[in-house]
Amino acid sequence: MNRTKLLLVASALAFSISACQQAGTGTEQSAQAPGTELGIVPASMDTSVKPGDDFFAFTNGSWVKNTPIPEDRSNIGAFYIADQERERQTKELIAGILKSSPAADSNEGKIANYYNAFLNTDAIDKAGLNPAKADLDAIGRIADKKQLSAAIGGTLRADTDPLNATNFRTENLFGIFVTQGLNTPGETLPYIMQGGIGLPEREYYLSGDAKMADLRNKYRAYVQQILTLANYPDPQGSAQRIMDLETKIARAHATREESEDFAKGAKVWTRAELEKNAPGLDWAALLDAAQLGSAPKFQAYHSTAIPKLSALVGSEPIQAWKDWLAFHTLNQQAAVLPKAFRDASFTFNGTALSGTPKERPRDQLAMNAVSNELPDAVGKVYVDKYFPVSSKAEIQKMVEEIKAAFARRVEALDWMAPSTKEEALKKVKSIVVGVGYPDTWRDYSSLTIGSDAYANQKNARLAEYRHQIAKIGKPMDRAEWWMPPQLVNAVNLPVQNALNFPAAILQRPFFDPKADPAFNYGAIGSVIGHEISHSFDNNGALFDSTGALRNWWTPADFKRFQQAGDALAAQYDAYEALPGLHVNGKLTLGENIADVAGLSAAYDAYKHSLNGKEAPVIQGYSGDQRFFIAYGQAWATKMRDEQLRQRIATDGHAPGNFRAQTVRNLDPWYTAFKVGPGQKLYLAPEKRVKVW
Repeated sequence: MNRTKLLLVASALAFSISACQQAGTGTEQSAQAPGTELGIVPASMDTSVKPGDDFFAFTNGSWVKNTPIPEDRSNIGAFYIADQERERQTKELIAGILKSSPAADSNEGKIANYYNAFLNTDAIDKAGLNPAKADLDAIGRIADKKQLSAAIGGTLRADTDPLNATNFRTENLFGIFVTQGLNTPGETLPYIMQGGIGLPEREYYLSGDAKMADLRNKYRAYVQQILTLANYPDPQGSAQRIMDLETKIARAHATREESEDFAKGAKVWTRAELEKNAPGLDWAALLDAAQLGSAPKFQAYHSTAIPKLSALVGSEPIQAWKDWLAFHTLNQQAAVLPKAFRDASFTFNGTALSGTPKERPRDQLAMNAVSNELPDAVGKVYVDKYFPVSSKAEIQKMVEEIKAAFARRVEALDWMAPSTKEEALKKVKSIVVGVGYPDTWRDYSSLTIGSDAYANQKNARLAEYRHQIAKIGKPMDRAEWWMPPQLVNAVNLPVQNALNFPAAILQRPFFDPKADPAFNYGAIGSVIGHEISHSFDNNGALFDSTGALRNWWTPADFKRFQQAGDALAAQYDAYEALPGLHVNGKLTLGENIADVAGLSAAYDAYKHSLNGKEAPVIQGYSGDQRFFIAYGQAWATKMRDEQLRQRIATDGHAPGNFRAQTVRNLDPWYTAFKVGPGQKLYLAPEKRVKVW
């Protein structure tokens, strides 16, 4: 969820809107007592498919056949349904704020100003490139490597997150992330991460695949188009220089698999070591411009890439870097530039990369832009209006029940040494869980938001950066939130040993207080279990209860754990997403471990909640069947081929249709659906992966 663990863009629609209405939001069921409705959506299923042959098709086949992907989307899924409701709520909120004529310096006033400026494309078009002129002129004046280093430093923002969101991508040369150091318990450090490319991942530049080569040609043409629109001298030559430079940057990058390995990121460099280990650029100029000049040490997360990127600043022609800076300044601000820039950006970034035929309406883009850039301002009014105290209490209760179930599973392990088990139990019992919204809200009093959309976007991102770097040297706040309440998502925070479950995910199709517990445990319960289990996936298991990266395992225990992970990786390697394109079992291992362990803990908690009683049969489905169908429907997905190809190359989450097949590793699923040998998903008992 973006470690975001159930990524919004990567997740899948489990229910059609009409089917959701049939399943419990229609008036014909409003008189039923809470906690007794079916929850699952029979209309989404294809019961002609045997559950043991293809559980994804069994739970979602009719929906897949009957639900088109909207033209303005690259994929749809359960998260899409929940986000449609979140958008409806946010639209209603903003409409109310606009009518109230709030004071300009209030949070509501800043929301109104940001929204209105973003929406006012007439003003944006009329302004032309004037808002960007100062930025482009400053780039044009760069005359030496010191000035170049300062210009690069001035672009740095808090736009990467390796631990919580598995977000390794930034167009700036380096990404900055701020939290407790991996191997400096109690000490908050700035992480330096690799960046500098406009395509999603290094393999887009380096792969010999024909589709990747085609995308490189389209990217080069897009770069040239943006520079032409900006009246840049020699746009064709500049585009080629940028492409050549970014290819060298891509070669310097660590691979995605290496980036996912937290142990490889556990390098701490002092300021002196940074300058010694990574010569080439002027670090004093860069860090001063990045407002990091007084930072005494850094987490060199990409310690192999940082020296290579620094060397490129020293060795490549200044003109190539100036071209690169100019293009990325415009590319990152394209949404608030004139129509020709916006259209060009969508044609490449939306259609070529993701396969989306049509851009979303501007008012929807404006609504989501203000929610992204002023997250706590929007989040506060969102939860005040839409998140009931009763839902918070019910989810908190489920969290505690699933934590207890996970602890019982650890206690029951017969292969784990007492010392390892003791730390595992200490870790799960001490997890800090945030439900709905944070205890404290961001202060936006120093942020100026006016009528200039370009300035507003720059100012908001700079304010977020300053908020993050202000934490350097201070004690870590274990209660810090990394997601706004209005995001349909959830996250595990390994160095905080904490979880966030934002308010927006705590609604259908994941949670419904009227639904039978089997549905809620199978849907939101599996999400909760997933996030808890991330504390014990292949990376999370390397952190102790304090969030320190240290080995608390006996060698024999860790070998057993790794063997289970290897078996699960092999299981996913066999899944073919497109002809000849397989899921990367190693890249997706952390998510897959969390799916197996989380679903197992959620199932145990569900059974425990019945207090020894038999679950009722509802509309012909047993409690266990409803539990597993709810899980399968929460992972339904439809995705355009372009988006699917990008997903396989860059994302640590396997596509939802394969995640739905996680059930094949749980013994109760076989009993619930009478799955036996000869069916395609059948695994012999000794082949079923049991990680925890």
